[in-house]
Amino acid sequence: MKINTAEFVISNSDVKKCPLERIPEYAFIGRSNVGKSSLINMLTGRNSLAKTSSRPGKTQLINHFKINNNWFLVDLPGYGYAKVSKKTKEVFQKFITDYFETREQLVCAFVLIDIRLEAQKIDLEFITYLGETQVPFCIIFTKADKIGKTKVDSHVAAYKKQILANNWEEMPPYFVTSSVDSTGKDQLLDYINSINEEVFKSSNEF
Repeated sequence: MKINTAEFVISNSDVKKCPLERIPEYAFIGRSNVGKSSLINMLTGRNSLAKTSSRPGKTQLINHFKINNNWFLVDLPGYGYAKVSKKTKEVFQKFITDYFETREQLVCAFVLIDIRLEAQKIDLEFITYLGETQVPFCIIFTKADKIGKTKVDSHVAAYKKQILANNWEEMPPYFVTSSVDSTGKDQLLDYINSINEEVFKSSNEF
């Protein structure tokens, strides 16, 4: 799939104020500073569509971007950033869970994980939450350019082991990406396109 148009639509902290259009949504979420904004810009081919920052925790709202006029890319706040106030964290958690548990247009969530790090408890807990909530999701390993292929493979294998140890029957679909050299871009967009085709074919609501 080629992205021809990508436009910002709305930011808010209330799921009820999200766009009413009945088109598929794909939510991107991960720990703060995981490289989410850079990944979104790489996927869309727009250098400043999502705001990047060296300061973790910058994304604090639900951000909707309409892609090719027929699906939404949703940029959600990062989780697990210690320097965000407790009150702000509580607000984050409330509208993040509201989004995942009530947003009918959501067809897939992408959990971003920094491939350089060993399996993090908070990532595993969030993956478990999505499973328990029955939200379809995939994993996107980011920053693959920062380490060698051997380490990439070993870190992915370690995550597989941890996830399967948490009562999962199989590893969720996953992608290895780099915003620097566009690794994984075509595979990820083709995956989204394949879901879109199925959704539009099988549902009268979209």
